[in-house]
Amino acid sequence: MIDSYPDILDRRPFREALNRALEAEATVSLASLDLDGFGEVNARLGRESGDRLIELLCRTLAENAKAHGWTVGRIGGDEFAVVMPDTGLERAFLLMEALRGEFAARAAEQFPELCPTISIGVANAPRDARDLNGLTQQADQALYQAKENGRNAVGLPSREEMVLRSCYYTTSQLARLKKLAELLKKKESVLMREALDDLLRKYDVQ
Repeated sequence: MIDSYPDILDRRPFREALNRALEAEATVSLASLDLDGFGEVNARLGRESGDRLIELLCRTLAENAKAHGWTVGRIGGDEFAVVMPDTGLERAFLLMEALRGEFAARAAEQFPELCPTISIGVANAPRDARDLNGLTQQADQALYQAKENGRNAVGLPSREEMVLRSCYYTTSQLARLKKLAELLKKKESVLMREALDDLLRKYDVQ
């Protein structure tokens, strides 16, 4: 399965590629991602279905890597990472949000019983860290944040998430969003994704 995607690197060559990017580029973003509830897929549908889901994720990553000039690595099991050279944090966030939505749509078609999703954490050098280990830790922490916020989401290092939101929205908008989330008993990030999906459908953006 993974042999069908030679451009998806194993852990060690991936870390070497990340290190080269950090040495060569003024800014580099790193994404850590994995499947949400992968154990449930194997338990309910069988390991063969789990393998097909991994293959779908590999194909989605490989296609996007080719289109955007990324480097993709398989860290282990259903865990992957993406190096985005010369890409700032906000641009990386938007690219990963598009990847998340694309995979969710594909997975829902092939696995309608579970509609599998992925969660992603994004960090940037030099904004969040300056070396390989620090950047990896920040991306992993952002992935954990995405899982904590309900999965099927893109997370950022906690100290950056508030900065990013405050760049785009006024204080009154954020207050109203918080009130709506409390009324609907939903997370604010979920409501924001719903609003973005509605906007993209309105303008027929695929």
